[in-house]
Amino acid sequence: MIFLVRHAKAGQRNDSVDADMQRPLSKAGWIQSNAIVAPLLGAGAGRILLASPYVRCMQTLEPLAAALDLKVVADDRLAEAQPLGAMLEMIAEQPDGAVLCSHGDMIPDTMAALQRRGCDSIGEPNWKKASVWVIERDASGNATTARCWSPPR
Repeated sequence: MIFLVRHAKAGQRNDSVDADMQRPLSKAGWIQSNAIVAPLLGAGAGRILLASPYVRCMQTLEPLAAALDLKVVADDRLAEAQPLGAMLEMIAEQPDGAVLCSHGDMIPDTMAALQRRGCDSIGEPNWKKASVWVIERDASGNATTARCWSPPR
């Protein structure tokens, strides 16, 4: 299984693309990013941590990285407005326990594409910040089931 995390809460959006890429987590976002560590560890997260290069995504996985003594690796395929195919390939090819962090424009489309490819969605979807999708895959890397954890309060 792998984990797809929507970044935690960040400061106010800016019209400038460069400024938006540098937008950090808010205080509430840091609380969320710390709160998802224990559930992720308990579910088996931990071999590789990949995030959109946007600061808020990298920061969302920093507490988990510290707990695992790993580094968060930036990957452009997880950034906003990227081709959907690249995200689907990432989900298929990552090792079990991988954690991916992306954005609200990418995750709903990714989950819909996985459903079109035969993945069963269990329970209600949640697109809020710091929500986590747990994706089970078969031996070929094809997503078979997905369920969503609501964000921490």
